[in-house]
Amino acid sequence: MPSYVGFLRAINLGAKRTFPKDAIRSCLEGSGMTEVETYINTGNVRFTTTMRSRARIETLLEESFLADRGFEVPTMVFTPAEILDVADDAEDLAMGHPNVLAHYITLYKRPPAAAAVAALADSSYDGEVVHVRDRAAHVLLLKNFHEAKVLNSKQFAALGTGTARNVTVIRAVAEKWC
Repeated sequence: MPSYVGFLRAINLGAKRTFPKDAIRSCLEGSGMTEVETYINTGNVRFTTTMRSRARIETLLEESFLADRGFEVPTMVFTPAEILDVADDAEDLAMGHPNVLAHYITLYKRPPAAAAVAALADSSYDGEVVHVRDRAAHVLLLKNFHEAKVLNSKQFAALGTGTARNVTVIRAVAEKWC
């Protein structure tokens, strides 16, 4: 049975969007997922299912989360191989940028549109580098996070709705589940 890794967006950010790990597990199991595991309380989950369509899995989970929590929880689903690719890309990028202070990865349901990627590439943010590879945008900061501008830019927003994790979480998920 295939396994998948899901990343939930915008949970546990305040009192109104709480979604504890046990509730996530219960919700997935109630949706027919098996071998459900979570990693830290930021919405990282591994599961198996007989379903083969990533889009159908995302839709089923989002409907289940809405019914359980009462708010929308956009969910990005990846195969373990895809997460390994994201982690490998992060390692490659780190080697090319040795002075990085922070590395964030935004994960998307679909690859961002080529025009949005090109517009972002044409933008200039001193000390901030963005590499979009398939369904992941790697943001490498050569300065402190609070000084960064690209993550709040309209060019970055044009890539679409995604969920961000720092590179440490992506590496840990890849090591643990892939």
